[in-house]
Amino acid sequence: MTGALLINLGTPTAPEPGPVAKYLREFLMDPLVIDIPYLFRWFLVNVLIIPRRSKASADLYKKIWGGRGSPLLYFSQDLTLRVQEILGPSFAVELAMRYGEPSIPHAIERLKKKGATKFVVLPLYPQYSLAATESSIAKVSEFTQEARFIPPFYSQEAYLDAVEQVSKGPLAAAQADRVLFSFHGLPEPHIKKTDFSGGAHCTFDEKCCAAILEANQSCYRAQCFATADSLAKRLGIPKEKYHICFQSRLNEKWIKPYTDTFYRELPKQGVKRLAVLCPSFVADCLETLEEVAIRGQDEFRRHGGDEVTLIPSLNADEVWAQAVSGFFRNHQPRT
Repeated sequence: MTGALLINLGTPTAPEPGPVAKYLREFLMDPLVIDIPYLFRWFLVNVLIIPRRSKASADLYKKIWGGRGSPLLYFSQDLTLRVQEILGPSFAVELAMRYGEPSIPHAIERLKKKGATKFVVLPLYPQYSLAATESSIAKVSEFTQEARFIPPFYSQEAYLDAVEQVSKGPLAAAQADRVLFSFHGLPEPHIKKTDFSGGAHCTFDEKCCAAILEANQSCYRAQCFATADSLAKRLGIPKEKYHICFQSRLNEKWIKPYTDTFYRELPKQGVKRLAVLCPSFVADCLETLEEVAIRGQDEFRRHGGDEVTLIPSLNADEVWAQAVSGFFRNHQPRT
């Protein structure tokens, strides 16, 4: 039997300071997330960040927490159940979170108990990054050497088809003057580390990310640009009507352009209605439901805009469940 493991980034178990602090600690102490010596990282996370952010973050989670709990978790659970139904008894399918629960080691143990001897792993991040993709690969590899990893799928037709089908109805209904493709941000040093030219290619402008080349083939920012351009063509959005941007920044050393600047600047250009797609997230979560649909809406209206429409993520839509099942079938180890 083949074990199929889906991995998403993670979520606290409750929208309270304690569980949020536990989640943030596990996340931020990962050296692939904050790449500084351990003692400095420990001090930064446990003394400077967590005491200041735990309650504030918990308050944000409360705004999106529903009867089923964390949207990221229950959308991922729904997807996992549907993928199991589609793949049938030759696969055992489990969900894990890189940080928090259900944990990667527990999910692998459940797959083994179901009889899995080989594993196919899908990190649910369309674009490659050290902090998400590579960290998930490293964690799985601590507990099994029998895993095959499905690579980032930002350019795969099945993924692009799924986003197109899920987005086109809500996008048409939004009647937006302009569209933002808003991706999660990353620190610039993370991007530099994936520059195969030794840092010569990466200039953090549109030119260096205009095409996927040998030098930037693992560059998160370049893959985001490629994703947005592909989706814009499929959705019939003219070049002058969309912008590619990055949200969730912590400081000015994160990749640009920043999403929040568009909330402030576009109303000055006469833009009243804005649609936002978030193609680095396959499930709606804090960054989409709160940061875009609530905070982004408030910011846009405060500067003269009328409406921000968040286009839903793939979540557990049938077309996405079929695409994920296809990924697993295509990467199933041959016996």
